[in-house]
Amino acid sequence: MTVRPYIVGLTGGIGSGKSAAADRFAALGATVIDTDLVAHQLTAPSGVVIDAIRKTFGEAVITPEGALDRHVMRELAFSDPAARRRLEAILHPAIRAECERLIAAADGPYIVLGVPLLIESKSYRERCDRICVVDCPVEVQIARVLLRNGLEESRVRTIIAAQVSREERLAAADDVIDNSTSLATLHAQVDRLHEKYLEAASRRPGRR
Repeated sequence: MTVRPYIVGLTGGIGSGKSAAADRFAALGATVIDTDLVAHQLTAPSGVVIDAIRKTFGEAVITPEGALDRHVMRELAFSDPAARRRLEAILHPAIRAECERLIAAADGPYIVLGVPLLIESKSYRERCDRICVVDCPVEVQIARVLLRNGLEESRVRTIIAAQVSREERLAAADDVIDNSTSLATLHAQVDRLHEKYLEAASRRPGRR
């Protein structure tokens, strides 16, 4: 029997600290697959979706180096819902396919699948054995993004409003990492969850 890997879906709103949690899981030995990183790779120069994006949106969204101009594309997607849907129709199947390839090749004791829009995505939710949400108050999210990205506060609030609410995310969670204080506190919570996931992965029979 082929053993299906134990998969933890990791999510959280922008600025919640998903990356910090994922880094800690990786340091502890879990295989981390980040859909944002996969998307960056697919839209890098010579990435597999670049030709389709160029054909759909034109050279204006492509950098001189041949990558997706994420700033230009972000502005277009936020201002034009139809453009966002066209982009998603190109990106999402490619991201899912690459994630499946990475899952099949994973050799860690369990997989952490980082998906910003996990709660909104039925296909990713169904792929996960457990959902872990990194959480903090909305005002903390905003402060972190302003400090990190230098975006205008109105834009950050628009991004947050486009995602599911904090309440919906928490309602869907099996586990919650409270990242409202320090990195050390986040690490301690990840360490405890790592032990929990190791145990679950070791005793759970695989299924396809």
